[in-house]
Amino acid sequence: MILPSPAALIAVVLWIAATHAMEAWNCAARLVIRAPQRRCGKSRLLDMVEAMCHQPLMSANASPSAVYRSIGLTPNDPPTLLLDEADTIFGPKAGDHEDLRGLLNAGHQRGRPTKRFNAGLNRVESHETFAMAALAGIGAMPDTIEDRAAVIRMRRRAKGESVQPYRVRRDGPALALIGYRLHEWLTAHVDELADAMPAMPLEDRAADTWEPLIAVADLAGGHWPGDARQAALTLLAEQEDSAELPLSVRLLADCRTAFGDADALPTADLLQRLLADDEAPWATLGSGGLSPMKLGMLLRDFEIRSGNIRFPAGQAKGYHRSAFTDAWNRYCPEPETTTDTVDDAGTAQAVPAVPAVPMQVTPGTASTPGTAQAVPPTQAVPHLTCEGTPGTAGTAWPLRAVPDLADDNNQTDCA
Repeated sequence: MILPSPAALIAVVLWIAATHAMEAWNCAARLVIRAPQRRCGKSRLLDMVEAMCHQPLMSANASPSAVYRSIGLTPNDPPTLLLDEADTIFGPKAGDHEDLRGLLNAGHQRGRPTKRFNAGLNRVESHETFAMAALAGIGAMPDTIEDRAAVIRMRRRAKGESVQPYRVRRDGPALALIGYRLHEWLTAHVDELADAMPAMPLEDRAADTWEPLIAVADLAGGHWPGDARQAALTLLAEQEDSAELPLSVRLLADCRTAFGDADALPTADLLQRLLADDEAPWATLGSGGLSPMKLGMLLRDFEIRSGNIRFPAGQAKGYHRSAFTDAWNRYCPEPETTTDTVDDAGTAQAVPAVPAVPMQVTPGTASTPGTAQAVPPTQAVPHLTCEGTPGTAGTAWPLRAVPDLADDNNQTDCA
């Protein structure tokens, strides 16, 4: 295989390994293998996964009932679901596969069985859904699937890129041996993995998805802990960059651009600025483009409403910038400036820069009694004591030397 990046390779390897320790996990990560066109290697990669993962259950058109029963036969040791041509499940005819989509969504977390009524026995039955699953297909999978997955974006091999042919009879036994050795190693450490609480570079559902993979990496040691965390950050960033924003969130982001520095805008001016963007969908939304009524309906979900505002040209319906602030911060925050630091595993990680603290008091004015106030920037700072000179009043000894941070080679013994 030629995978698109080292991060993709690391994610696939760790995902395969994690299938051998299902008893330890609370969340079953999905592996999405997607490609823009045919002949990008997605099915071949799924073949590699099948050869090395735990109890593979490969299918291109399995019925939901068959999948439910396959998991239910051994709920404590479920098979690994492998679905090829998954784009046909979630395409225009997806109505026939809603049960399977529900299984894939619910099966991401342990303890989320589905309920079915057995008319023959006149009783309600529970069917387990918890299982690892890999899906390969053309195009993006539904958001509910990719939000629970490590996404591998395959691409067609270029001229000069070559691979050895895959032969099941020749290569299958060697790959099966790798799977066997993974199983022997990981099942011997199930208790340790179940109790593991790895430091995660991600949050929320992304952290739930990647925790089993990073726990395996920490167990392996060496370069794996750092590589796994960097792979998680890289693939999630790629996924977010390629994700298409929901229409309402796209509208929020475009409204921020349209407002510029204005504190308020008439509805007519806001619409004019939105419709002027040729690359935005607003001019083609409906028969006549985005209307004031449609604009209000889309913004109402975020508790943003228009009102009568007095402008220099007179009173008109419009929107205050302040009404958007909370929604902008929650749904489409502007990228933060980041700096690199090194985590405990020795990997450089992006860490959000510390936000600036706004001034609480105007320079030259008195502070309100009983409140903590920021120090005005004009306040004089006394000179610090140099080593070898008497200390200032109130100090017991001269301060220790600290090198000048502006010059790494400065050896001056002044604090």
